[in-house]
Amino acid sequence: MANNVSCRQITADETVPLRHSVLWPNEHVSHVLLPDDATGWHYGAFVDSGSTSASAPVAVISLFAEACPIDKTQAHALDYQGHTQNNGAAAGRDIRFRKFACDPAYQGRGIGTALLRHAVSVAGTDPELAGVLIWCDAREATRGWYERRGMDAFGVTFFKGPVEYVRMKMDIAIDIQGIPN
Repeated sequence: MANNVSCRQITADETVPLRHSVLWPNEHVSHVLLPDDATGWHYGAFVDSGSTSASAPVAVISLFAEACPIDKTQAHALDYQGHTQNNGAAAGRDIRFRKFACDPAYQGRGIGTALLRHAVSVAGTDPELAGVLIWCDAREATRGWYERRGMDAFGVTFFKGPVEYVRMKMDIAIDIQGIPN
């Protein structure tokens, strides 16, 4: 990954162009807007060209406090570990990330990994989020990418329109720096 990548908090509006162009380009832009965008935490990855810093993100991700849909009465203990303590602190909560998109011109450079690492770190260290587990609905085609970064698939696959999805999760307490590129 290039050293000229920085990740920082952005507004929900700043996520929309990439959400639309990467995730659902054939749908109306309203398709990528979420009802809870106003209550989410949004982050972007920016590439510094050397002379000036970039004004538009090349990757975006949005975080929301939302319970992971694991049946806690049926789940194996390891499937729901960590939900009582967060590094010795009071009980935390689940954090869902949504609308994770990277400009295709910047894919394969570690930028998405850097942004995911940043988002997981913020979810686990920001007292306002107090996350202990992070999860998402991932396109089945990207399952391997998430697994290589320490996430585990759970549940059955499902469809959103014509696209097949799988749920992925990760205990935030893992060493985020250990996520490979």
